[in-house]
Amino acid sequence: MHLTDIPFGVTTWADVPATEHPGERGVAVWRTRHFGAGPGGPVRVRMVEYSPGYLADHWCEKGHILLVLAGQLDTTLADGRTFTLRPGESYQVADHAEPHRSSTDVGATLFIVD
Repeated sequence: MHLTDIPFGVTTWADVPATEHPGERGVAVWRTRHFGAGPGGPVRVRMVEYSPGYLADHWCEKGHILLVLAGQLDTTLADGRTFTLRPGESYQVADHAEPHRSSTDVGATLFIVD
């Protein structure tokens, strides 16, 4: 990631319009900002809320840096490994490195950069 053309700014996430993304079960609510124009395109920054019982409807191959702010997130990799993250824990994965799928029994609030 190469961060360029991003002046200092403050984001009030509650003011960012929300979009809903249904999962196989439950819903993800995204508040999304795009910054800069680095070599790989703009950097996407999101505040994401998963409803209790959420299960993603796809295996994701996009790279992310993800921080759990509230709740609990279960991330399953295509090879079968599963990781449970709680508030204050994060993961990072490169583009096309390890397909992953998110779920949560209790709901989760995440901060994601990709």
